[in-house]
Amino acid sequence: MIYDIVKEPNPILHRRSADVDSKQISAPEFQKFIKDMVETMYAKDGVGLAAVQVGKSIQVCVIAKAYNPLDQKGDLCLINPVWSRSGVKMTWDEEGCLSVPGTYGQVKRYVKIKVKALDKHGKKLEFLVDGFFARIVQHEADHLNGTLFIEKAKDLHEVDPLIWKKENR
Repeated sequence: MIYDIVKEPNPILHRRSADVDSKQISAPEFQKFIKDMVETMYAKDGVGLAAVQVGKSIQVCVIAKAYNPLDQKGDLCLINPVWSRSGVKMTWDEEGCLSVPGTYGQVKRYVKIKVKALDKHGKKLEFLVDGFFARIVQHEADHLNGTLFIEKAKDLHEVDPLIWKKENR
């Protein structure tokens, strides 16, 4: 099932999402929700997607397998993710968002981070990441905590999403 994307200025995007109880994770409806989020992410041409972006205010996000250095064969699901910096270096880079279509801007983020979360089976994950993957995790975690990239960005500008995609892939 492909979900509609919740767009700014919907107030749900500005509230912290609820933690997921680990007992819920194995439920068939929860597993289907994760599968549907992944399907939606690809259908909408995203590299990551937070549950709040499809109207469900829970601490879940998915990241496309092409950007998942932990397992290139599978998409990554992070449940109740928490990250901390693993260094002081930060860089600016262009970001966009499915919930703010056509708007892009420069966002400063940590280059290396440590992530703790549960995977789609409820297993504990703890890993270090850097580069673009770290940027995706921080962007999606912001969503789960009620923050949009436009609240952190400088040089916001409107761009035709098809043009941006061709230039930045």
